[in-house]
Amino acid sequence: VLTTDDLFKFRWLQGAKLSPDGSRIVYVVSHVEEAQDPKGKDKEYKTLYLLDAASGETRLMTSGKHVDSSPVWSPDGKTIAFVSDRTDKPQIFLLPVDGGEAQQLTDLKQGAGNPVWSPDGTMIAFTAGTDWGDDGQPDRSKQPYRVTRSVWRFDALGDLDLTVSNVYTIDVASREVKQLTDTPTVDSSLQWSPDGKRILFLASMQPDTFRSLFPTMRIVDLDGHVSEVAAGWGYVNAGYWLPGGNRIAFNGRPDDGAPIGTHDDLWVYDLDTGHFDNRTPALELSIGGRLEDRMPVNSLDAAFIGIHEDNAYARVQQGGTVQIYRIALTGDADVQPIITGERACHLLDMGQGKLVFSADDINTTPDVYIANLDGSDERRLTHINDEFLADISLPEYQNLHFNGVDGVEVEGWYVKPTNGAAAPYPTILWIHGGPHGAQGNHFAVDTHVLAGAGYGVLFVNHRASTGYGNAFSTAIKGDWGNLDYHDLMSGVDYAIDLGLADADRLGCCGISGGGNLSCWIVGNTNRFKAAVPQNPLSNWLSFYGVSDIGVWFSVEQLGGHPHEIPEVYRKCSPITYAHNCTTPTLMIQCEHDWRCPAEQSEQFYTVLRANGCVVEMIRHPGGFHGGSIEGPLPLRKSHLASTL
Repeated sequence: VLTTDDLFKFRWLQGAKLSPDGSRIVYVVSHVEEAQDPKGKDKEYKTLYLLDAASGETRLMTSGKHVDSSPVWSPDGKTIAFVSDRTDKPQIFLLPVDGGEAQQLTDLKQGAGNPVWSPDGTMIAFTAGTDWGDDGQPDRSKQPYRVTRSVWRFDALGDLDLTVSNVYTIDVASREVKQLTDTPTVDSSLQWSPDGKRILFLASMQPDTFRSLFPTMRIVDLDGHVSEVAAGWGYVNAGYWLPGGNRIAFNGRPDDGAPIGTHDDLWVYDLDTGHFDNRTPALELSIGGRLEDRMPVNSLDAAFIGIHEDNAYARVQQGGTVQIYRIALTGDADVQPIITGERACHLLDMGQGKLVFSADDINTTPDVYIANLDGSDERRLTHINDEFLADISLPEYQNLHFNGVDGVEVEGWYVKPTNGAAAPYPTILWIHGGPHGAQGNHFAVDTHVLAGAGYGVLFVNHRASTGYGNAFSTAIKGDWGNLDYHDLMSGVDYAIDLGLADADRLGCCGISGGGNLSCWIVGNTNRFKAAVPQNPLSNWLSFYGVSDIGVWFSVEQLGGHPHEIPEVYRKCSPITYAHNCTTPTLMIQCEHDWRCPAEQSEQFYTVLRANGCVVEMIRHPGGFHGGSIEGPLPLRKSHLASTL
């Protein structure tokens, strides 16, 4: 069985790119080397591999002793540009595909990242932070400083004045660097126009809005002239040029008053006419949607859209699966699933009539796959963790369908323990975050460790979960703690009725929105024997003022500002009911979480303590909101052990 000692034995796929001729794939795998000395430190690396698409033969491209990531092929297929930490700051390096040492390309004091080749291969566009000169970046832990942004610090980024990144280019031959943008935003997702004269990018963390997470699309030419695309339209994800260079495909949703949780569509924007064309008007599933990650594979989460002739290819979340769809870009709306199955598939790249994607499920970690554009001739090309998992007992699991309190069908999964015990099993209700997220056919290390320790694990895609249509995903606006809570309890009751879950041995846990519902549960029922909320939202009123998304998220979720609807803020806050709690509770909190800051756990801890409930709190110094998944290695290890 899997135990907490196995956490760092996994190797994780971090992305893959297809060569221009379609014959080879460069992919990235992360791994942890555990310290041999008890006083030493574990170290995490990322390594580049080269894969022959026909034979499946793989060879190592980098040493495995650095963090090497973000590989991109030159247009002629002879060179791979990538980012490496083998210097003081991460820089861009060039690696000959057919042999030879990597050569450093950039040498910026602030480092460089996110390389993208120009169509003719003469330049690379990239992003870099601010050059602070000889004095270096200001140390704001020691000197007073002035705050002028609406949102001034952001989770996992920190102080936004110190996190600004801009668009640059470098001439590959002469090494001449040119800065193209100079604004107080975080620029990302660079895309060269087909003629190589412009760069499309996203600009987020704008200083004058509380919706800093919502980027705008912008275009910059090689002289540094910037124009905004679809200004004020709404939420936009990464854009992709269409052939001809006068249209852009992107996924997003307009700012038209639709409730939060509404799905994203695929749109085509015409730069000449300003016309928006919704290419998925009848699909109530999110383009670019995904399942909640509880493994360190953030690099797979970019919502890549592939373009081939008059079609786009994109991932789409449907219930507890993630599939790849083909979407017509012209003519009548035509949306077809191409890569399907009870699994999670992420499109990573495409070209030469091939789709390159990752796939995983409850018992299989992500690997690289390839298929034709119509989904035929699918082949699995890597087996990254097969050898390690070969001797591990993997659990049986069962897909559940049951009715909520109002008769609406709800989906869940029950993962059985692997220790050979007889049912009914002690059961952990694992609650996803978001709340507009979902669980399902996706690998999670903690689930397997809990199963190995003798617990059954129950997932429920409660109301507000994505992948079941807009009515389902928007149902809790202004009413948190009602249908979502009852869906969870209906799932627990159903698992008990099936003889799977032991009604007298129940626990609950979750991160973020899952932490919120864990706090809600213990204030509203005593049927659980233990609860472990991590980085929860416990008090909407203070969350409004301290979270990096507090103002816009609170207003969107609850329907107004605190002074407008104070009764809703009180009704929907777990802190309101915390004094009722008799369930032994362990709070887990990352101290540099700016999404659900530490005071959210502190309040809940204090109320439980003041009312005689058994409660403890584990604090992780320096950890961000998702730190238990992709944060510092000691934090990840501590969190997994604490959950047990």
